[in-house]
Amino acid sequence: MDASHRIALDHLDRMTDSTGLIQHAIYTVPRRESGYTTDDNARALRLCTRLWCQRPEDRMLSRVTGYLSLLEHGRRPGGGFHNLLSYQRYWLDTDSDGDCQGQAVRALAEVLGSSLPADYRVLARELIEAVLPSLADLRSLRAQAYVILAWGHLRTAGLKNLLVNSLARESFLASLESVAWSAARRLVECYYRSQRPNWPWFESRMTYANAVLPHALFTATQCWPMENFLEVAKASFAFLDRETSAENIFWPVGNSGWYSHGEEKAPYDQQPVEAVTMAEAALAAFHLLGEEEYLAAFRRARDWFHGQNSLGRPLVDVRSGGCCDGLQRSGVNRNQGAESTLAYLWTEVHHSEVQNSLPERHLATGSNIARDIA
Repeated sequence: MDASHRIALDHLDRMTDSTGLIQHAIYTVPRRESGYTTDDNARALRLCTRLWCQRPEDRMLSRVTGYLSLLEHGRRPGGGFHNLLSYQRYWLDTDSDGDCQGQAVRALAEVLGSSLPADYRVLARELIEAVLPSLADLRSLRAQAYVILAWGHLRTAGLKNLLVNSLARESFLASLESVAWSAARRLVECYYRSQRPNWPWFESRMTYANAVLPHALFTATQCWPMENFLEVAKASFAFLDRETSAENIFWPVGNSGWYSHGEEKAPYDQQPVEAVTMAEAALAAFHLLGEEEYLAAFRRARDWFHGQNSLGRPLVDVRSGGCCDGLQRSGVNRNQGAESTLAYLWTEVHHSEVQNSLPERHLATGSNIARDIA
């Protein structure tokens, strides 16, 4: 059974209005004053595109249309995308060069590599083309990682959907691949520059969405196998896995202090984005290398949502598809914002894909909770 039959999108719909996906919630109620962000709507666009491809239906296409429309509205005249849109529909940023650029390109690559109607794919290609000149100047390591993942997805999905003549297609692909390859090289350079004894990492501290960095290099290994990306991907993932595992549960770096080299890891606030990025990186490594340790890491990250965590408390409402905003020392943060909900939903999509694709011998090694929820 595909993910579109199993995953509830009630809370995602509750958080979405005619403009797009609202950023924050008070408990389960949308907090309108928080407005909208491009990166949240990009995550939602990518999710609903994936689900539509599994089961094409009008309601899912309507979701795709709304989220894609917001991304189109967010493009800046000078290149790139705005990120923060007020509830009154005013863009509040003038120069947004952070992670949202990479998130947007990754979502547009999902659309472009899909079987969506031609107009959707043409618009996605045009938006990527418009932002391409600014991608080479991205300073955020995570934004660069998302660009690598975007290229990797297009390469895997096939490039027949570009809907342009062969000359224009080759130019577009060469430009995007060049940007992605340069981003992968920069990740490796940052890794070796920041590496210290017992600290094989890309920066002097771990902050948020940490696993997207090794994930990008596992993807880069598939794209450019002659480079040295795999060595860095494996070492950095192994380090992150060690530092975020305790008593066979996933215990991510908390955003209340992060984790600087030579200091103690912040145990709280644990954020759902850490679990989904860890799950995706582990799954990418498993598909590339086929080693059981990566599948185990995927399951730990997925089980974190369902109560296999430091507090023994579930964060999700499987009936609505909503997810709480994290684990605090005092308990669960009961607000169900967009980023958290999408982190959970994406993890469930990946879990469903794993359940449908892996041989029985792999499924038999899953935790009890994974089997119960499935």
